[in-house]
Amino acid sequence: MGDGQVKTGEMEKIQNGHRNFPLGITKTEKGIHICTVAPGESCSLVVYRDGKIIEKIPFSPEEKVGDVWSMELCGDGFSGLEYCLETERGEQPDIYGREFRGREQWGDLSSVKRPVRSCFVLEDFDWEDDRPLKYAFGEMVIYKLHPRGFTKHASSHTSDRGTFKAITEKIPYMKELGITTVELLPPNEFCEVMMPDQSDGNPYRSQEPTGRLNYWGYGEGFYFAPKASYSSGGHKRPAAEFCSLVKELHQNGLELIVELYFTGKENPSLILEAVRFWVMQYHVDGVHLSGYAPAGLLVRDPWLSETKLFATSWENAENGRVRHLGEYNDGFLVDMRIVLKGDEDQINKLIFRNRRNPAGFGVINYMANTNGFTMMDMVSYEMKHNEANGENNRDGTDYNHTWNCGVEGPTRKKKIVQMRRKQLRNAFLLLFLSQGTPLLQAGDEFGSTKNGNNNSYCQDNEISWINWNLLETNRDIFEFVKYVIAFRKEHSVFHMGTEPKNTDYLVCGHPDVSYHGVKTWCPEFENFRRQLGIMYCGEYGEKTGGAPDDYFYTAYNMHWEPHEFALPKLPKGMMWHLAFNTDDNENNGIYRHGEEPVLKNQKQFMVPPRCVVVFIGLRSIGHDAKIQE
Repeated sequence: MGDGQVKTGEMEKIQNGHRNFPLGITKTEKGIHICTVAPGESCSLVVYRDGKIIEKIPFSPEEKVGDVWSMELCGDGFSGLEYCLETERGEQPDIYGREFRGREQWGDLSSVKRPVRSCFVLEDFDWEDDRPLKYAFGEMVIYKLHPRGFTKHASSHTSDRGTFKAITEKIPYMKELGITTVELLPPNEFCEVMMPDQSDGNPYRSQEPTGRLNYWGYGEGFYFAPKASYSSGGHKRPAAEFCSLVKELHQNGLELIVELYFTGKENPSLILEAVRFWVMQYHVDGVHLSGYAPAGLLVRDPWLSETKLFATSWENAENGRVRHLGEYNDGFLVDMRIVLKGDEDQINKLIFRNRRNPAGFGVINYMANTNGFTMMDMVSYEMKHNEANGENNRDGTDYNHTWNCGVEGPTRKKKIVQMRRKQLRNAFLLLFLSQGTPLLQAGDEFGSTKNGNNNSYCQDNEISWINWNLLETNRDIFEFVKYVIAFRKEHSVFHMGTEPKNTDYLVCGHPDVSYHGVKTWCPEFENFRRQLGIMYCGEYGEKTGGAPDDYFYTAYNMHWEPHEFALPKLPKGMMWHLAFNTDDNENNGIYRHGEEPVLKNQKQFMVPPRCVVVFIGLRSIGHDAKIQE
């Protein structure tokens, strides 16, 4: 078809034949190019200004390829305009739109009755020299947060609470904590207003909103647009604000992972395009694929060959040139919670989860996540308390694998409070001293609680929002987590490049990792055992600066009775010191670097009930330390 021009009202349509433009809006020398998908035999672009139609421009059938329609519009007066598509089925939003109007206010029940239209996003964001940070899985500490709930509580002391902008104000805090990577629950545009379930086909069912909100964002959405109600100010610019968040995080050495939820109704090609878009347009460092995702398609995509991709399993995926796939499921949570409780026959699971670090993909380890108890609730509740969800407490899992330490819910009993503190310290050591990539749910580092709600999907209130007042109330928990993160980073034996082999392949006199019972070199796997010792040889790792790492012996006693652990013999000139003892309330379980007390008895140590003790092997010369009986 020859080039020509068709003038339509205020805009000029250029019929230029099919060109290889990406889906969505693309800025051109003459104006814009729009490429979109709409099944049917006809399609028109309907343009609005202030809610009124000013143009209706038909796509040319000659420029249609399959279900893909294209056109180029000449001009520069697109700012402030909105558009949608019109087909035989009526008007519909552009699924490839990059910003939407009609949902600017979070939780607006009337928004479901208003049309949702796309904006012409033409401005180019100045990324300067921004690049993905590309941390290896062993270097990462992931911090998962809700874009709104992270700062919505008044105690966050941020401006424009509950927005992308507010998250940037918490970057100094996240750097202090020591995390490397931020993960956001779905940040894309979705309708949070929940409507009645129509699955029974009842034509008389109410079409009015239920009044509940889809707080998490797990549902259908627009996958190319950041959510408008997560942006700040009167004039919403969600795409630009999200880009600013990514850029600011990168400048501070923090990665960004976004979670995208797919229902299974989406075309696999749309999912692929969406993942590519967030990587290339928004510079995210990785994508967590939840719900349904065509993993086989994504893992073979050359554009994503170095992008971190997280899914439930990659067992059958092809190993890529770069280790960029991450297994993301509740396996670690379930097994390690049962270990923490002190149930029988768990030693094999403790070893498996502690050492797991496959060559083909990383594993993401966590003790708590969005769908379930917080870590504080994990040690405070055994039963779910979801009455506020309006489903008569039928929703949410009945199997939480938790122990309340003797009292259900809040208590002032000193012994119960101390036990919960100790169990939290145990849990953090289980998490951060395991070989996989640790993930911390935001707020768990200072005892955040949902009051026993393990399924807060519809709770846009203080049940789900992070209460930052707890940071001071539970400062001891925060300080412990901060120190453990720094400790993990300093000692690479806890995050080796490959899974430990349990062999002395360096011929240095010790295996990289070895397993012991209460007697050295004698692991005990009887189902009644609740004790395990793990020794790490420092020759298989290095500290910051390149020096060989230290030797470590971690004694896990999950039993409700004390057990005396024999200590492995160290190389000549080294002595065992205490690095952690979760039973030591006075020192918050921590013996800081340079202050680790040396053991008077170098052969054995009585480990208290429900306790984790970490011993560090240090050369006695030049190490001024007090004696630990």
